[in-house]
Amino acid sequence: MTKADLIEKMAKDAVISKAAAGKALDSFMGGVAKALKKKNGKVTLVGFGTFQKARRKARKGRNPQTGEVIKIKAANYVKFRPGKKLKDSI
Repeated sequence: MTKADLIEKMAKDAVISKAAAGKALDSFMGGVAKALKKKNGKVTLVGFGTFQKARRKARKGRNPQTGEVIKIKAANYVKFRPGKKLKDSI
Protein backbone atom coordinates (compact mmCIF):
# COMPACT_ATOMS: atom_id res chain seq x y z
CA MET A 1 0.00 0.00 0.00
CA THR A 2 1.40 3.40 -0.95
CA LYS A 3 0.88 6.73 0.78
CA ALA A 4 -1.64 7.73 -1.93
CA ASP A 5 -3.58 4.47 -1.39
CA LEU A 6 -3.64 5.08 2.36
CA ILE A 7 -4.88 8.66 1.91
CA GLU A 8 -7.64 7.44 -0.40
CA LYS A 9 -8.71 4.76 2.12
CA MET A 10 -8.66 7.25 5.01
CA ALA A 11 -10.75 9.73 3.02
CA LYS A 12 -13.29 7.07 2.10
CA ASP A 13 -13.57 5.57 5.61
CA ALA A 14 -13.82 8.94 7.40
CA VAL A 15 -15.99 10.52 4.68
CA ILE A 16 -13.63 13.47 4.26
CA SER A 17 -11.78 14.96 1.29
CA LYS A 18 -8.48 13.49 0.11
CA ALA A 19 -6.82 16.83 0.89
CA ALA A 20 -7.99 16.65 4.53
CA ALA A 21 -6.91 13.02 4.78
CA GLY A 22 -3.50 13.92 3.34
CA LYS A 23 -3.05 16.71 5.90
CA ALA A 24 -4.07 14.35 8.71
CA LEU A 25 -1.59 11.70 7.57
CA ASP A 26 1.22 14.26 7.19
CA SER A 27 0.43 15.58 10.68
CA PHE A 28 0.54 12.06 12.12
CA MET A 29 3.87 11.25 10.46
CA GLY A 30 5.34 14.58 11.57
CA GLY A 31 4.18 14.00 15.14
CA VAL A 32 5.72 10.54 15.26
CA ALA A 33 9.01 11.84 13.81
CA LYS A 34 9.10 14.72 16.31
CA ALA A 35 8.44 12.39 19.25
CA LEU A 36 11.17 9.99 18.12
CA LYS A 37 13.74 12.81 17.94
CA LYS A 38 13.58 13.20 21.73
CA LYS A 39 16.16 11.46 23.92
CA ASN A 40 13.99 8.47 24.83
CA GLY A 41 11.60 8.80 21.90
CA LYS A 42 8.64 6.45 21.95
CA VAL A 43 5.12 6.48 20.44
CA THR A 44 2.59 3.90 21.62
CA LEU A 45 -0.69 3.31 19.80
CA VAL A 46 -2.69 0.87 21.93
CA GLY A 47 -3.75 -2.15 19.89
CA PHE A 48 -1.56 -1.16 16.92
CA GLY A 49 2.00 -1.06 18.20
CA THR A 50 4.94 0.95 19.49
CA PHE A 51 7.53 2.96 17.59
CA GLN A 52 10.72 3.36 19.60
CA LYS A 53 14.09 4.97 18.93
CA ALA A 54 17.08 2.68 19.48
CA ARG A 55 20.84 3.07 19.14
CA ARG A 56 23.04 0.77 17.07
CA LYS A 57 26.65 0.69 18.34
CA ALA A 58 29.67 1.33 16.13
CA ARG A 59 31.12 -1.88 14.73
CA LYS A 60 33.57 -3.28 12.22
CA GLY A 61 32.38 -4.60 8.89
CA ARG A 62 33.97 -5.95 5.76
CA ASN A 63 33.90 -4.58 2.21
CA PRO A 64 32.58 -7.54 0.18
CA GLN A 65 34.51 -6.54 -2.97
CA THR A 66 37.95 -6.11 -1.44
CA GLY A 67 37.65 -7.93 1.88
CA GLU A 68 39.00 -4.80 3.60
CA VAL A 69 37.88 -4.19 7.21
CA ILE A 70 35.89 -0.94 7.55
CA LYS A 71 34.41 0.97 10.48
CA ILE A 72 30.63 1.36 10.57
CA LYS A 73 29.50 4.39 12.58
CA ALA A 74 27.02 4.24 15.44
CA ALA A 75 23.50 5.21 14.35
CA ASN A 76 19.97 5.70 15.62
CA TYR A 77 17.18 3.62 14.12
CA VAL A 78 13.46 3.08 14.67
CA LYS A 79 12.08 -0.17 16.07
CA PHE A 80 8.43 -1.12 15.66
CA ARG A 81 6.82 -3.67 17.94
CA PRO A 82 3.30 -4.65 16.86
CA GLY A 83 0.49 -4.67 19.42
CA LYS A 84 -1.69 -7.66 20.27
CA LYS A 85 -4.62 -6.62 18.06
CA LEU A 86 -2.34 -6.17 15.04
CA LYS A 87 -0.59 -9.51 15.66
CA ASP A 88 -3.92 -11.31 15.99
CA SER A 89 -5.35 -9.73 12.83
CA ILE A 90 -2.53 -10.97 10.59
